[in-house]
Amino acid sequence: MRPSTRIVHSHAAPDSTTGATTPSIHPATTFARDADYALPGTHLYQRISNPNRDQLESVLTELEGGVQAAAFASGCAALTAVFQSLSPGDTVACASDCYSGTREILVELLRPWGLETVFVDLWKPESWRELPDGIRLIWAETPSNPLLRITDLERLSWFARARGALLGVDGTFATPWLQKPLDLGADLVLHATTKYLSGHGDLVGGAVVAGPGASDLFARLRKIQVHAGAVPSAFDSWLTLRGIRTLGVRLRAHCENAMEIARRLESHSAVSAVHYPGLPSHPGHAIASRQMRHGFGGVLSFQVHGGEEAAARVCANLELVLRATSLGSLETLVEHRARIETSGTTPRDLLRLSVGIEDVEDIWEDLDKALEQAAKP
Repeated sequence: MRPSTRIVHSHAAPDSTTGATTPSIHPATTFARDADYALPGTHLYQRISNPNRDQLESVLTELEGGVQAAAFASGCAALTAVFQSLSPGDTVACASDCYSGTREILVELLRPWGLETVFVDLWKPESWRELPDGIRLIWAETPSNPLLRITDLERLSWFARARGALLGVDGTFATPWLQKPLDLGADLVLHATTKYLSGHGDLVGGAVVAGPGASDLFARLRKIQVHAGAVPSAFDSWLTLRGIRTLGVRLRAHCENAMEIARRLESHSAVSAVHYPGLPSHPGHAIASRQMRHGFGGVLSFQVHGGEEAAARVCANLELVLRATSLGSLETLVEHRARIETSGTTPRDLLRLSVGIEDVEDIWEDLDKALEQAAKP
């Protein structure tokens, strides 16, 4: 089946007993045994496994072309489990423009535990030569959050293998609809399923999908999932599966709107820079065109003339676009990223825009009006 069809039908086979075309929700905490104390199926206790979570992990494995997947209660829980699957004394090479939460997990939580981290400009291949020997895991984001930088995953995977390191990729912005890191040589791909995979802003979740080269690390990650217990509920797993069924059609609308908004912002007199890999002016456009498909994503960021205060005025003047911290929902969201980060190097005049699926003219009219008002003396 072609991708759009496969996404719709990936978990929607009619139930063999009832004929139901929508999967049932199984909220049970525990599962009964028979008189011989044998389990009738494979499930013992919801923290360990659940029919809805198993189904979600199976679908994510299929979509990413992986070997196995583990679902978590949040993207940060999934990310922490990846790093905890390493050992004290190991070194992670992380993209220097990573999500601020990634930096905080590595520096504030895991550095005292003994995990070493070096931050490097992974979107610049010449910077890879600066990496010390003995790197255990290279962690990339592409497109990155919030500057939308693009890393050449295929080239980086060759480098990682030559250095004896694993390559992990945060694929939240792209989703498997737009980019498949495992096909490009990565060993792990992470998603905050909160965002585009669920797509409706009504749950929090995360997941890690592993390729064949990460089997040992994934075995430890699975133990962390089961014993630490940061797992999604049956209902959240079911909601994520429901969201995945419309991923293709939603991403088409997100990408089309984001591309149009990026073009218009690039020529706006109040805007000093636009960061979106779909623009030919973007320094990573050629690489993104090669390793992404169907579009360049629904997130862009832009900087405004006048600095931080001008950016704040733009936010304040928006009426349709919501001021909120997240992305991937149906509605358009804006975030003055630097004002909520406790770490990171985001420019103070930068606004991150998660472009929704509303009529693009309505989105633009709101942005244009806010920019014009902010530019007035």
